Amino acid sequence: MFGANSAALAEPAVLPSAKAAAEVLQEADVAILGEVHDNAAHHQRQAEILRHLAPRAVVWEMITEAQAETLSEPMMSDAEATADALDWEASGWPEFALYAPVFAAAAPARQYGALVPRSEARQALDQGIAAYFGARAADFGLDQPLPEAEQTEREADQMANHCNAMPAEMLPVLVDFQRLRDAALAAAVDQALEETGGPVAVITGNGHARLDRGLAVYLSKARPEVRIQSLGQSEGGAISGDFELLLDSAAAERPDPCLAFGKG
Repeated sequence: MFGANSAALAEPAVLPSAKAAAEVLQEADVAILGEVHDNAAHHQRQAEILRHLAPRAVVWEMITEAQAETLSEPMMSDAEATADALDWEASGWPEFALYAPVFAAAAPARQYGALVPRSEARQALDQGIAAYFGARAADFGLDQPLPEAEQTEREADQMANHCNAMPAEMLPVLVDFQRLRDAALAAAVDQALEETGGPVAVITGNGHARLDRGLAVYLSKARPEVRIQSLGQSEGGAISGDFELLLDSAAAERPDPCLAFGKG
């Protein structure tokens, strides 16, 4: 289990099925279910794991707190109604058909949104993410800068993720934005634990699910006693970061993302 008192992470356990993953994750207070956003197999597995775990709460990277409050169990079994309520078509996320099984499986739980609205994200980056979180910044470790080596490494990752086409002055902003989203996820999980007692499942991308950088780092500062486990979902064995559990699948067919930057 990941937490403030955890030993160094061992090699992740590569599991044969979603059912096998659920059997391990049922011991956790917080089960983080990573994904590659446009991989249908990853969402099918998340849905299967949710059905096995039956968590009391589900935290979503993809929706805001206000959007989560509009959801109900009957609505979430109707993909079209859920997509309409969330204005999914305008969200920028991959098509809702990929996520529909996950929302349906999550329906019996209480829903929490962790997406920072665009207007608030701009404000947070302008004023500083610690100032945005206010009195709770220290709870999640946002009152401290990243160690220099980690900051440098993360900026290099952001440059690579943006096909080496990002102006250098934007890299610290992108790192801060990632930290903001990780902390927002941790804050939503913290609220879900407080209000439901857990267990809590989190639906999020692999980048936020990784234990060496993602939401678990921030959550464990606020709640060191909480048992956190994270599942990463790789494609053809490829994944970045530390996880306790892994499921692998074939890569989804997608265009070269660097084409959007005029590269590829």
